[in-house]
Amino acid sequence: MSTSSPEAVKKLVENMQTDLRSLSMECKKKFPPVKEAAESGIVKIKTIAARSTGILAALKENSSEVVQPFLMGCGTKEPKITQLCLAAIQRLMSHEVVSEAAAGNIINMLWQLMENGLEELKLLQTVLVLLTTNTVVHDEVLSKAIVLCFRLHFTKDTITNNTAAATVRQVVTVVFERMVAEDERFKGIVEQPPPVQGNTNRRSVSTLRPSAKDAYMLFQDLCQLVNADAPYWLVGMTEMTRTFGLELLESVLNDFPGVFLQHQEFSFLLKERVCPLVIKLFSPNIKFRQGCNSAASPAPVEKPYFPICMRLLRVVSVLIKHFYSLLVTECEIFLSLLVKFLDGEKPQWLRAVAVESVHRLCVQPHLLRSFCQSYDMKQHSTKVFRDIVNALGSFIQSLFIIPNAGNTTALSAPAGGSGSGAQGAALGGPGAGGVGSNLTTQAAFEYRGTWIPLMTVSVQGSAKATYLEMLDKVEPPSIPEGYAMSVAFSALLDLVRGITAMIEKELSVEEEAAAEFRETHPDQQWQPQPGAHLVWEEMVSACWCGLLAALSLLLDASTDETATENILKAELTVASLCGRLGLVTPRDAFITAICKASLPPHYALTVLSSNAANLSGKAYSIQGQSVQIISPSSESHQQVVAVGQPLTSQPQGTVVLTAKNIQCMRTLLNLAHCHGAVLGTSWQLVLATLQHLVWILGLKPGAGGALKPGRAVEGPSTVLTTAVMTDLPIISNILSRLFESSQYLDDVSLHHLINALCSLSLEAMEMAYGNNKEPSLFAVAKLLETGLVNMDRIEILWRPLTGHLLEVCQHPNSRMREWGAEALTALIKAGLAYKHDPPLAQNQRLQLLLLNPLKELSNVLHADIRQKQLESVLQILQSQGDSLGPGWPLVLGVIGAIRNDQGESLIRTAFQCLQLVVTDFLPTMPCTCLQIVVDVAGSFGLQNQELNISLTSIGLLWNISDYFFQRGEAIIQELEREEEALQKQAQEKGETLNRPFHPAPPFDCLWLCLYAKLGELCVDPRPAVRKSAGQTLFSTIAAHGTLLQQPTWHIVIWKVLFHLLGRVRTSSTTADKEKIESGGGNILIHHSRDTAEKQWAETWVLTLAGVARIFNTRRYLLQQLGDFFEAWEVLLNHIQSAALSKNNEVSLAALKSFQEILQIVTPVRDSAGDAFASMGVPPVLIDPLSASGPGRPLVRSDSLVERLTRYNGAELQAPPPGEESALEDSALWWSAWNTWYRTGTDSTRPPSGPTEKFSFIPSQPFLTALIQIFPALYQHIKANFSMEDLKKLGVILHGAVSVPISSDASPFILPSYTEAVLTSLQEAVLTSLDVLQKAICVGPENLQVMYPAIFEQLLLFVEFSCKPPQYGRMETKHVANAKYNQIQLFAPAEWVALNYVPFAERSLEVVVDLYHKTACHKAVINEKVLQNIIKTLRMPLGLKYACPSESTWKLAVSSLLKVLSIGLPVARQHASSGKFDTMWPELANAFEDFLFTKSTPPDNLSIQEFQKNEAVDVEVVQLISTEILPFANFIPKDFVGQIMTMLNRGSIHSQSPSFTEAEIDVRMREEFSKVCFETLLQFSFSNKVSTPQEGYISRMALSVLLKRSQDVLRRYVEDERLSGRCPLPRQQVTEIIFVLKAISTLMDSLKKTQPENVDGNTWAQVIALYPTLVECVTCSSSEVSSALKEALGPFKDFMQPPVSRVQNGES
Repeated sequence: MSTSSPEAVKKLVENMQTDLRSLSMECKKKFPPVKEAAESGIVKIKTIAARSTGILAALKENSSEVVQPFLMGCGTKEPKITQLCLAAIQRLMSHEVVSEAAAGNIINMLWQLMENGLEELKLLQTVLVLLTTNTVVHDEVLSKAIVLCFRLHFTKDTITNNTAAATVRQVVTVVFERMVAEDERFKGIVEQPPPVQGNTNRRSVSTLRPSAKDAYMLFQDLCQLVNADAPYWLVGMTEMTRTFGLELLESVLNDFPGVFLQHQEFSFLLKERVCPLVIKLFSPNIKFRQGCNSAASPAPVEKPYFPICMRLLRVVSVLIKHFYSLLVTECEIFLSLLVKFLDGEKPQWLRAVAVESVHRLCVQPHLLRSFCQSYDMKQHSTKVFRDIVNALGSFIQSLFIIPNAGNTTALSAPAGGSGSGAQGAALGGPGAGGVGSNLTTQAAFEYRGTWIPLMTVSVQGSAKATYLEMLDKVEPPSIPEGYAMSVAFSALLDLVRGITAMIEKELSVEEEAAAEFRETHPDQQWQPQPGAHLVWEEMVSACWCGLLAALSLLLDASTDETATENILKAELTVASLCGRLGLVTPRDAFITAICKASLPPHYALTVLSSNAANLSGKAYSIQGQSVQIISPSSESHQQVVAVGQPLTSQPQGTVVLTAKNIQCMRTLLNLAHCHGAVLGTSWQLVLATLQHLVWILGLKPGAGGALKPGRAVEGPSTVLTTAVMTDLPIISNILSRLFESSQYLDDVSLHHLINALCSLSLEAMEMAYGNNKEPSLFAVAKLLETGLVNMDRIEILWRPLTGHLLEVCQHPNSRMREWGAEALTALIKAGLAYKHDPPLAQNQRLQLLLLNPLKELSNVLHADIRQKQLESVLQILQSQGDSLGPGWPLVLGVIGAIRNDQGESLIRTAFQCLQLVVTDFLPTMPCTCLQIVVDVAGSFGLQNQELNISLTSIGLLWNISDYFFQRGEAIIQELEREEEALQKQAQEKGETLNRPFHPAPPFDCLWLCLYAKLGELCVDPRPAVRKSAGQTLFSTIAAHGTLLQQPTWHIVIWKVLFHLLGRVRTSSTTADKEKIESGGGNILIHHSRDTAEKQWAETWVLTLAGVARIFNTRRYLLQQLGDFFEAWEVLLNHIQSAALSKNNEVSLAALKSFQEILQIVTPVRDSAGDAFASMGVPPVLIDPLSASGPGRPLVRSDSLVERLTRYNGAELQAPPPGEESALEDSALWWSAWNTWYRTGTDSTRPPSGPTEKFSFIPSQPFLTALIQIFPALYQHIKANFSMEDLKKLGVILHGAVSVPISSDASPFILPSYTEAVLTSLQEAVLTSLDVLQKAICVGPENLQVMYPAIFEQLLLFVEFSCKPPQYGRMETKHVANAKYNQIQLFAPAEWVALNYVPFAERSLEVVVDLYHKTACHKAVINEKVLQNIIKTLRMPLGLKYACPSESTWKLAVSSLLKVLSIGLPVARQHASSGKFDTMWPELANAFEDFLFTKSTPPDNLSIQEFQKNEAVDVEVVQLISTEILPFANFIPKDFVGQIMTMLNRGSIHSQSPSFTEAEIDVRMREEFSKVCFETLLQFSFSNKVSTPQEGYISRMALSVLLKRSQDVLRRYVEDERLSGRCPLPRQQVTEIIFVLKAISTLMDSLKKTQPENVDGNTWAQVIALYPTLVECVTCSSSEVSSALKEALGPFKDFMQPPVSRVQNGES
């Protein structure tokens, strides 16, 4: 209810009346005047109350009268009355119905009461009500009221005093509040301020409005009073205290700063009165030094007085806070004073309040900024802000050094000193005693034995002072230990917080503005306000040294986690702020401090010490105070949580980490994590420290570079407490997050980070050189992590990152390089897998950039690195193989960068990659890379570490060739596009296009590269590789050669095939003949491959066969090339040199290739076999190549036609129509003949001179194949085949047949002795002659002159039956000698001559056969062929039983008979020409040699055999009797004579003396003798005898025979008689038996002959034998008897009666 409401007014009126009534009642007796006044007052009020309106106004008007009774009442000085009156007056006042005049009266009345000392509290109450309810009291009245209150303040009564003090304060406030209200009212009105007069007149207040004037007068007098001067306005003051005055000044200044700032008059007062006053009052404090002996000073110094001092500081705080802008100079003085009060020499309490004051400043960052602007940034001005901070710092330092006042002896160490003496003393310092007990409970700082507890002094950010509020204390209070430190600590923290928060806020505002500006004006540069930046930088520069000094000392001394946390937070904040402002030195200094705190004490870390040296070298001098960066002390009482190894190159002991170190480490992580962008070069410090910590804690990198707790590898193992164990995962997590957050850094910061990691890693590398200690992998691991999270902008950091990791990969320490490689490959894989924008496929440059380091790794020599590289290539292929595109050359380069010295496993891994490429990725790679694939596959073939890989890689080349074939079209298109582009480039540069095999089209070049690679592999040192490569090369050419363009074949033939043949030939001829011991332990080498030479032989065979096959199958194509003839010649030359090589396998294969290219064996057309058959070539020749030698899976030539037709893209290689034979060109055939001739001559020429054991003798299959070539070859050259050529052929055939066989091969080639079989070589020789003879037979006349030559050749062969050919001077065993003794075959002779008998016999048959056909040919007659035949046959006929084989002479005889049966008629026909003259003696000799052979039959000849042989002899005699003797007139006489002599000799043939008696009758060749006799007699007694001479010859012969018989018989009879019982010698008995048989034969003959042909004399001689025969009857031998019986029998024909002697007139 308001005071003006009707109810209130009504109430007031009622109350007034009541009060007056009470008053009149009280005064009724003693004070009648008062009673009357009261009653008149009642009437007055009633009158006023009667009005309807404006009661209050009326009351006010009449207030003097209304109040009068009460005033009179007060005048009575009666307590009861006075109280009643004062209450009534207050009621009036409170309703504001007191006029000015009335108020004056009231005040006067109150003054009287005061002077009388009555109702003092009531008075104060009344004054207060009067002044607060309305503004009627002004000027003197007001001053009087105020003085009244002051006077009451100084009474004896404390209650009154205190109440008065409160009232004064309130009143003073009211005065200023009125002024503020007055200003508010006049705010709108702009007044013309009067010109300010000189400041001489202190009371120049005319310009002020009333309330302002009162306020001015009041404030001015307060100043006067404090200064102990007389007041101007407050008249009547009796006494006053400074403390009260200062408190009032402070409250006015604090509560009404606006008044002073808005009104010049007041400002003037501040400047002129307040500031000098304060400075004056401060003087005792300034001059005073604690501990100075007053006697020493000349005048006694006024001691500082706590109440005044404290209040002055409060005033100063207010002045600085509110009026700093007005009082710049004055504040400078105040602040300097404040700084001085912190001195160690000042009393403790003074320092405490000073610190509190400083704390008050520290929570006002804007004020601090103003200081900085006004002082520090002005020239020639005190650096106030810097000094404040430094003073705080020095203050803190001094507390550690001088722990409490008066106890100066305890510590005499110099400020900031770190000498050992100080440490020693420190341990005995005063704080040390209580350390143990309260260490755990209470937070404290402890440094070098000085222990200072830490208290909670104020809430963060507010400076709540303790001692500045002690307004009631007069004596200086005792300051508890640690209070000052705690305040200073809070002040520092608040200072840091405030400044950084303020600057950062402004910075972010500016950054927002900048961003906005850039959006709106993208083309312009943002220009920030330079002023602001300068101030910020100046503030930081001014304060950082002091802050750092103080904070690092506190950090070192702190034993409380929270305090440590706060200090670290402060250091962190400053560091990041410096970073943002670009102040490198302070930033690095703070970071260094945190880093040092993280590490164990005195830890040697170069990065930090070098940085700290810059700082600790400067001791900052601040007005004579020395601020030093204190180095950490070692014996801080901290809980040890970890023991580990220091990371140094020299092994050292262990180091310990405390909980505080870990806490600092976390701060460091936090710093790096949240403020990485501003760290710049100090990344180096941060990371170096983290690296060392990580090392000490034993964290080791894991996958992706994250660090995981791992046990230390060597030395005393890392010891971790459980406390830190739980922290480790968190720390490692933060570490990882720290590097993950690098993705939010800008590019420059990121580069700083990378550079720092690189240099850190370089240090680690340095350290790891030369020892095998576990290296620090921190930097490498973190480089990896950083790279992985920054994939989106990997380009900007790729080069430095990978460049460094590549260096790491070459480090000698295996762990180090292993991680380098791990990091590098992980980055490359991640980079390729990352979804870049634009994707890699469209960003070739980036892709190549990413792959390049992979290639660089190939230069590293360490196998483990290459292994890693190849494994990652494998993974890249598996994951990104499809999208490598332009990166393929790089990847293939890596796969192919293998060297033989790298060991198997590397090559194996690389090869896996290649296999993957060939099987999966050929279609996805650019065709230009296919050539690289071929090269790489080839290089795997050539490596010699792992045979299987070489072989498999050849398989891959085959797969690649298949791929080329299948994708031919596409590849051709792409390559041609590429070629055009390259051609264009080359033309622009004016160069020629440079690629292998250039003129050929690009697709053909691809094939040529493949062939060339396979060609290289064909001459690899390892036989298996050569074999496989050779097969593959020829198979690919066979299978896909059709794709090549015709000109390309020229390159294939000359550059690939002939080049290869040349190399193989060279290698083979120079290969080593040493025996290879069985290779690799368990591999057995077959004896046919146990020398390098033999292994190369196989290669030569394969290569030659392959080339020959290509010539054969592609002949129609090749013939269209210009230089086919040259190629043919070269090929033949190769075949010849192979055929003449001293290796059976090669030479034989060469001939097979020869056969193939001559198309002797190509079943291309079915008719071929028939054609050969019709030429008389035996079928064995048709297919000797189909099974082409050991283990050669050649493409069967018959399937080629099918294959060619199957590949639809190729034209069919069948011969063009009309060309039936592929090789029509006779030059080619003659070239082939010459090759054949040279080969034959050289291979069959026997060695001259004594043969070495090792001289080479061609094998039978070789010779066979050689000779087998001739018939087919001859078909093509027969037209021009001359006698000369025939002679050449003869030499070769003879030579070939003469070659012996090596004894170990003989069982396989020689026929067994019982069969008469020809070897295939002999057959071939005969076949060749047969082909010739048939050709002559059907050929023109002039060919027939060759017949005799053929006969000559054959007859030579016939001679072999008795006289085997010699091969040079070689000693051979003649097998035929072993006829009855087979075991001799294995005698130790090296060489065995063949059994030539069957061959000779077959030759003989051929001769007979041929002679049969050709006996009448002129050439045959002229060349005396028949004579030669007979001459040749004489040898076996003469040898007869001495022939090597029995069959020989039998065949010879039968042949002779056949030949004669044909030849004799011809001879008789031509008798006159004399061409056969020389033949007859030969023939006679032949008969002679045969029929009367010098050789005796073998002992074991059976009777049947003997009889058969005799029958042959008889046949000969019969031939003589039928074919020769009847034509005697055409035959030379002497020949007939010889024949007769022979028959004569046959008829009386004596036996051989060796027959047994049992056989005697058979062995006597009785039948033969008979026939001889008969023939002899027949011709002797024939009536046709042309000349008497002949008859005479036969008669002569008979008489000789008979005479001889007679002698033999007589001698026998005599000997028999003489010998008596003894039997006669065997041969004599035999002789007599023969004679008897001859006689009986003669008798038979004579009987058969015409009687007229027998000479009478002969008969006489025969009959004369009779008596002698009879005499023999007595002989004792039964054999003789039986013979005698036969001889005597025929004589019965002579026993007839004698006829008359006279017959026809004769006797």
